[in-house]
Amino acid sequence: MKATFQDLGNGITVVDAEYTQPGIAALYLIEEDGDVAIVETGTNDSIPYILEVLESKQLSFDDVKYIIPTHVHLDHAGGAGELMLKCPNAKLVIHPYGAAHMIDPSRLIAGASAVYGEEAFKKLYGTIQPVDEDRVIEAPDLFTLDMNGRVLEFLDTPGHANHHFSIYDKKSDGIFTGDTFGLSYPQLTTAEGRFIFCTTTPVQFNPDALLASIDKILAKNPEKIYLTHFGEIKPTEKVIEQLKASVNAFVEISEAAKDMTENRIEHIDQKIREYLLKVLADMGCEQDVDFQNKVIKFDSLLNSQGLDFWLTKLARKAA
Repeated sequence: MKATFQDLGNGITVVDAEYTQPGIAALYLIEEDGDVAIVETGTNDSIPYILEVLESKQLSFDDVKYIIPTHVHLDHAGGAGELMLKCPNAKLVIHPYGAAHMIDPSRLIAGASAVYGEEAFKKLYGTIQPVDEDRVIEAPDLFTLDMNGRVLEFLDTPGHANHHFSIYDKKSDGIFTGDTFGLSYPQLTTAEGRFIFCTTTPVQFNPDALLASIDKILAKNPEKIYLTHFGEIKPTEKVIEQLKASVNAFVEISEAAKDMTENRIEHIDQKIREYLLKVLADMGCEQDVDFQNKVIKFDSLLNSQGLDFWLTKLARKAA
């Protein structure tokens, strides 16, 4: 399969990571005077697409200077170790709370295997390679990288995960937000524009922190947001309102189910799907409901697992 990619201007190229299906997860190449930074890596299966795009620009793995997952969840960082082996001049830039998991991914592998199951994990991610500690740069809040005069500023943005940062690119006036600014799949077209919702996947969802991180991103007044899931989006008032409303709706759905002792994840999943499908209907989505379900069901289930885990943590604190 050939790579699917698009030049977004300002030396930024979005590449489909081909994670589970087309149009679900993206990674980005930033080029400045022949040097390349790669934001997100997808999985090991995404690496041939990265090489194809580099070669289309008369570049190679040798030109990659930085590999930058926004956080260590494996749809964002699963290919980082393998990609580092192929990019001899690259440094891995990672949140301080995520660095240890890149250097020794054993706990990351165990956690993801528990979420997805052993067989599905192997199919999705293959072998997760460790990263040499000497090649790791930790990027705390307000850390900056200078790429031949192009400044990338790192913002600590927890809420989806404690090990999550977002990256402000001053040249494009855009922010690479990983999962903090939610999910917006272009294939779910609507009469009112882009459909967006938050992601609450296991195991560190914190609604207050997530809403604060969204505001932190918006405080930069960016012209555009570069989503991992998926592509460039304008942070319009409608988009912002819709994103924040989804955080509050998911919390409300979860809290209503907090006393359930059986099938709580399944119940939350069903209610989330009902909520999302109603939003899509209200926005005049042009796709049929079966297609809408196909696109959202994977994230809906993962969100439900994260919300269930969050409820369990709250119950333990209250005990």
